[in-house]
Amino acid sequence: MKIIAVVSAKGGVGKTSISANVSAALARMGRTVLGVDLDPQNSLRLHFGVSPQHFDGLARASLSGASWRDSILLGPSGDYVLPFGQVNEEDRQDFEEILRTEPTFLLDQLRSLNLAHNALVILDTPPGPSVYLRQALSAAHIPVIVVLADAASYATISMIVGLIEQYCMPQPHFVDYFYLVNQVDRSRQLAGDVADVIGAQLQGRQIGVVHLDQSIPEGLACNQDVLSYDPHSRGAHDIMECAAALDRIVSAYTGEY
Repeated sequence: MKIIAVVSAKGGVGKTSISANVSAALARMGRTVLGVDLDPQNSLRLHFGVSPQHFDGLARASLSGASWRDSILLGPSGDYVLPFGQVNEEDRQDFEEILRTEPTFLLDQLRSLNLAHNALVILDTPPGPSVYLRQALSAAHIPVIVVLADAASYATISMIVGLIEQYCMPQPHFVDYFYLVNQVDRSRQLAGDVADVIGAQLQGRQIGVVHLDQSIPEGLACNQDVLSYDPHSRGAHDIMECAAALDRIVSAYTGEY
């Protein structure tokens, strides 16, 4: 089991959409993939076609002592999702207290699932420093930093890299961290230029670029990943390229190639 944490220092960069669509792409490539929602907004499940009225998830299971396995749902693309779950404010605070006092809680719970040896866990995280991000980074083999092609997003990179250095690098299972540039609009000269500059500066650590493509949000509106909704779109092509890059990284690390 290898754990990939999708992270960013600021909100609105499309982490959840990337997590869900890359999970679907990796499942199509033959991987066993589990998307895990570590964000109290509990929105990852919507990308897997789960009803908004669904209440179960990892937070509720943790507070009740139930197994996380009982809350895992099968997605339409053959991947799986573990929602955060609907909780009230008191329960959320109680769950966060567990995360604060048990530094390896997330990793222990994921290991207890006994996933297949080639399984990938994709962690969707809330933006910025939090107890959720600390748990995710401490458990992750590979953090993927999602950035936009703008100055504000680029300026936050040093902060998230600092957190990776603090929580990931001391872990014996840590592999390396990488970047994904999201929502690039090539029709705007400045956005394209910034994307190129970021790509040049992140050379060697960038797993791909996902261009701004309405097929991605349209797919969500139809309860589909972009590969199912519009497999020939630019967005679908970009997602497959990013998934393939991650697959190569994991395969090189595990000796599959």
